[in-house]
Amino acid sequence: MKTFLQFILFMVIALVVILMAIVLGGSGAWYFAWLVGTGMIVLITAAGGAMLDAQDEHAADQTKAGAAEV
Repeated sequence: MKTFLQFILFMVIALVVILMAIVLGGSGAWYFAWLVGTGMIVLITAAGGAMLDAQDEHAADQTKAGAAEV
């Protein structure tokens, strides 16, 4: 039953995409690029935030280790 529901879901998504392609016509590629670009910006920003947190934690650990040695 799960496979059937996934099939129906993907068929509905495909139908929506086809209808959007018909309605958008020539500007569909522009909208696709806009969606992909927005997704990439969000992912790159999230990765940058995660890296900043990791660097802050590493710097805090180094500071604690240096204070403990003294």
